[in-house]
Amino acid sequence: MAESPVKDQLVADHQEVYDTLTARRYFAKFERITKHLLRVAAEVEAEGRLTRTEARILGRYLAALTGTFRALNYKYLMTGRAEGSPHLTFDRHDSGFPVAQELMVMALDAAQVGKHLGGMASEVELKDRMVRQMLRELTVPTQLQFALSQRLYYETLAAGGIFWARNDPDCQWIEDRGDRKHFLVHWAVYDTQVNLPEVYLLDVEDSGKKPLPNDDRRWPRVQAHLMAQSLAGLKLLTIAQGFDKDFEGLHPKRLRRITLGPMHSHDFTLQSGPISQVLADANAPDGSDWAMVWTVEDLISDREEEVKDGWFSTVERQVFRLDAFAPGSGATRVERMVILPERPYQVLAELNPPGFRDVRKFVVGEDGRIMPLR
Repeated sequence: MAESPVKDQLVADHQEVYDTLTARRYFAKFERITKHLLRVAAEVEAEGRLTRTEARILGRYLAALTGTFRALNYKYLMTGRAEGSPHLTFDRHDSGFPVAQELMVMALDAAQVGKHLGGMASEVELKDRMVRQMLRELTVPTQLQFALSQRLYYETLAAGGIFWARNDPDCQWIEDRGDRKHFLVHWAVYDTQVNLPEVYLLDVEDSGKKPLPNDDRRWPRVQAHLMAQSLAGLKLLTIAQGFDKDFEGLHPKRLRRITLGPMHSHDFTLQSGPISQVLADANAPDGSDWAMVWTVEDLISDREEEVKDGWFSTVERQVFRLDAFAPGSGATRVERMVILPERPYQVLAELNPPGFRDVRKFVVGEDGRIMPLR
């Protein structure tokens, strides 16, 4: 039976890494980028576009993303050098991130981490055996190095602080607003359709008798509902209206989706559009050959209206404000940002392509400082 065109395209978009140096360059690139993302979050907070609570929550997810890359780096540390070593698969077209399957396998490994670690020699013992092999046999202890890399991988999973494929909703009390309580509900997913991490922030007012996070009837339903709706293909308006309709006493006032990525690199990814020419013309060294996109979709409630619910009752429903110039976006506004080193930015400024004129730029200086530009 012939493969479907969709499956063929997915396979064509995926790149497998079979050699050690390429894998290490890939993870070194993301180690630098995730550090810059934390600095950008701090800049956005300083500008007043994120509250301290929101910045702290976003920072937690960014730190977890760093933990995910650290774990995968250990897992693939000996790619191509040790017999039986696994190889990384990443999405090279309009993502640049590992495919979602990598995080799903990692979650399965984490569920059995005690079993794996219990059957391995300790780090001290493995290093001791390496030294003895090098001194006695005068050979490189490749298999022992591989065993150590896998131990470090499982230890990282056991330590926690990982961005998983599903990061279930949590609820933060913000303040009381009259007879309502204001909560910030947040969660994150690694979207399987686009192979990108997405963070959701939902401001909700609760007029129920029992606070939402303490309500063992509503809270599990809310968590399941939000996770089921966390798809890149769904517009924020669809998600918010569905939530508003399904949960009486919960009033969604603002919903944001922060998409981290794609990551573009002339060496690793296949770009489309002007970013391809920017990175090619920049001809930057490996540490500066990248550009990271950050998209914030924002949906804000304009007001509440009472609508009929049956013959004799009414309920309150949100009326959401949509972008007058792009009502089809399903959001009040959509802001795109790009984070990139100085050399690619200089080429971008010279070319000045139309698609990037309204994109907010954050330039990474040689000293690592972030320079926000409008």
